[in-house]
Amino acid sequence: MLKYFVETTEALLIAGILIGMMTGFARSAYGKKGRLPADIGVWLGVIGAVVMAYLKNATRLIDTSLWNLRIFLTCIGALLLFWICAAAAHKEKKVMPVLAGSFLGVISAGLLIHAVPDVISNPYIILMTEKSVLSTAFMLKTIGIIFGILLTVLLGLAIGSAMLRLRRGQAMLLLSLALGFCGLRLAANCIRIMQTKRIITPDMSIYHFCFRIIKFTSNHDKIFIFAILAAAACIPVLLLLRSFHITEPYRNNAERRKLLKKLKVNRRWAAAAVLCMLLSLVNITWFKSIVTRAVDLAPIEECKISGHDMVVPFEQVEDGHLHRFAYTTEDNVQIRFIIIKKPNSSSYGIGLDACDICGETGYYEKDGQVVCKLCDVVMNINTIGFKGGCNPIVIPYTIENGSIVVPVDGLLDHKKEFQ
Repeated sequence: MLKYFVETTEALLIAGILIGMMTGFARSAYGKKGRLPADIGVWLGVIGAVVMAYLKNATRLIDTSLWNLRIFLTCIGALLLFWICAAAAHKEKKVMPVLAGSFLGVISAGLLIHAVPDVISNPYIILMTEKSVLSTAFMLKTIGIIFGILLTVLLGLAIGSAMLRLRRGQAMLLLSLALGFCGLRLAANCIRIMQTKRIITPDMSIYHFCFRIIKFTSNHDKIFIFAILAAAACIPVLLLLRSFHITEPYRNNAERRKLLKKLKVNRRWAAAAVLCMLLSLVNITWFKSIVTRAVDLAPIEECKISGHDMVVPFEQVEDGHLHRFAYTTEDNVQIRFIIIKKPNSSSYGIGLDACDICGETGYYEKDGQVVCKLCDVVMNINTIGFKGGCNPIVIPYTIENGSIVVPVDGLLDHKKEFQ
C-alpha cells in the first residue's frame, strides 16, 4: 500500500499544486471571466486523462513519448501566452482576463493528461498479477492509490483557497515562479524526448549543448520539484502573516467579528495547506526511501552438475525456505532458478527467478512468503511451478533418486530473459 501511496503522490504532486494555484489565481484576479475557462480546462483534463489511459492500455495508438512531447510543448506555449495576456489584462479588462483564464485551463488540462493516466491505469496493471479485485493485496494497493489521489486533491484545494485570499501582486509573483520552474522542467523533458526520438541528431550543432542540459536535469530533477514546492509554501506563510491582525477598517463590533471570522478561516486554510504539503514532502522523501530500499536476493547456492543436468538433493532444499541456483553460460550469462518446498506437502515449487511480467528482477523471501522484487506481489507458494500472473516462469525438471534434476537445455531456452 505504501509503495502505491508514494508513487501516486509523486506522480500527481506537481499537477495538484499548480492547478490549485492557477484556479485560485483565476478566481481572485479575473473573477467569473477567468474562473470559468480555467475550471473547464481542469474538467477537460480529467476527461482527456481517462481517454488517454484507455488508449494506452487497450490500443496501440499511443506513442507515449511523442504524446508527452506534444503535451509539454502545448503547456509551454500556453504558459508564455498566459504571461502576455496577464500583463495586458491590467489595461484591457474584457477579453484578456478570459484569454488568461483559458490559457491557465490549457496548462491544467495538459498537466492532468500527462500525470493522471498512469495513476488510473495502476489498478488494471495490479489486477494482471493479482487476478482478483477481492484479493487482499489488490485492495491494499488500490487503497494506497486512493490515499495518494485524496492527498493531492486536498493539497490542491487548500493551495487554491489560500491563493484566493492573497493580494493579487503576491499571487501573480508566486504563480509566475511556480509556472516558470515547471516550464523549465517541461522544456528539459522536451529536449530529452527529441534527442531520444532522433529529432535532435548528433550532426546538429546544438546536440552536445542539449546533452548537457539533459544530463543536468536528469541528475537534478528534484530541484524543480522542490522549487515549485517552495513557491507554493510561500502562499500559506504569507496568508498566516496577514491573519493575526485586522488591517481592514470596520465601523462597529459586528463588522469586527466578521473580520475576525475571516482571519480565522484564512488560518485554517493556511494550516491545511501546510499540513498537506508537509505530508507530501515526507511522502516523496522519507516514505520513498523506505519503499525503494534495495532488497538483497538470497545468495546463489552450489549444486552438482552431472552431464547436462543440474542436480539438487532434497536435503538441501527441504527446510521450506527459498533457495536460489544458477547456471552460467559460456558467454557469462547467469540463468537463475528457485526452489522452495511447499507448505504441508512433499512437493516443491520450481521455476526461473524471473516472470513474464516483471522480467528477471527476481524473488525474495519475507516472513515466510515469496515476493516479487519489482512489483511486491506476494506469491502463493502452492502455485509456484504453474503458469500465470507473476509466478516464476515454468522450467522442466524431474525427480530422480531423492534429487531434483533440472536439465541445462531447459534453462538455456530462457537465456534471453537474463541477458
